[in-house]
Amino acid sequence: MVNTRPPGALPGTPGRETLAEGTGLFRLHAAHRPAGSFNPVPAHPFYGGGRFDATDHDPYGYAYLGLTAASAVCESLLRSVPFDGAATPRLLPRSALRGRRLSFLRLTADVTLVPLLSGRDLAAVAQDTWLTQTEAAHYPFTRHWGHWIRENTAPWAQGFLWPSKREPADHVAVLFADRCPAGVLEETGLPPVDFEAPEGEEWLNTLLEPYLARVAP
Repeated sequence: MVNTRPPGALPGTPGRETLAEGTGLFRLHAAHRPAGSFNPVPAHPFYGGGRFDATDHDPYGYAYLGLTAASAVCESLLRSVPFDGAATPRLLPRSALRGRRLSFLRLTADVTLVPLLSGRDLAAVAQDTWLTQTEAAHYPFTRHWGHWIRENTAPWAQGFLWPSKREPADHVAVLFADRCPAGVLEETGLPPVDFEAPEGEEWLNTLLEPYLARVAP
């Protein structure tokens, strides 16, 4: 669906998926940002940025979350770490860990998301799996589509839910600050995993081992 502009109206009725108050979530984020805060910085419309980031054309705070630790880690850190054809672990560059941590969160209120999980979910918003599975080079287009879906699901849609590209068995989500109650994300009390600390690196390597990946020496 790349280079296809959104239609004038939704072709179907988007689904609604509720994550209940108390649901545990996992967030991989910059250590300088509080775990429960939303990223307030819009992405450039054309360069860099994430799949469903805000831009100046649709400014909102956003937070990407995994419903499992594996999906949060894989979605972020394995994004550009391909296999080289050898039966050896993929090496995650240490630069990818600099200033990063994984935090353990839970919802303080129910949130209602647009599911982008099935073919029917995607067809309701005039899309297919390209929207949730395309690579980063196409993120300017997915951001444009995300803004259009937000516009057409206002005011109820508080975020999106889709299958993790790097761990398809698990789901990831983005929440929108302008549609969520203040303090919707709270820390569970478990200490975060700081990836630059030796124990954090050991934790990360244990999680990555089944994915044939590890931190580079």
